[in-house]
Amino acid sequence: MTASNPVKKAIELSASAASITDRRNSANSPQSQINASDWDLSRYDPAATLIRINQVMALTGIGRATVYKLMNQSESGFPQAVKLTNSNARGAPVAWVLAEVLNWNRARIATRNEVAA
Repeated sequence: MTASNPVKKAIELSASAASITDRRNSANSPQSQINASDWDLSRYDPAATLIRINQVMALTGIGRATVYKLMNQSESGFPQAVKLTNSNARGAPVAWVLAEVLNWNRARIATRNEVAA
């Protein structure tokens, strides 16, 4: 992997974030632990790949609370979550489109480069 390929880097980070154990399910299912080496995300389309909060945090470097705060600030440009169920309950499962998160990261980098120039 080359450092200049952001999609491969994001896929690697996404796969490593996926290996984080979900504490709610780990006691109930021995199969809930996903090994990052078992994933070959390079075959998935980033525009159609949904990632969960742990992967978003790993890709952006920001915390859970900040992710949700940025979602509520329209000027931040942070991608909105996709509801995974029809539930409106607090804590209902959501995910983010991988390509949108990567584009947000690129926009942050571009903004930094504009300020530095």
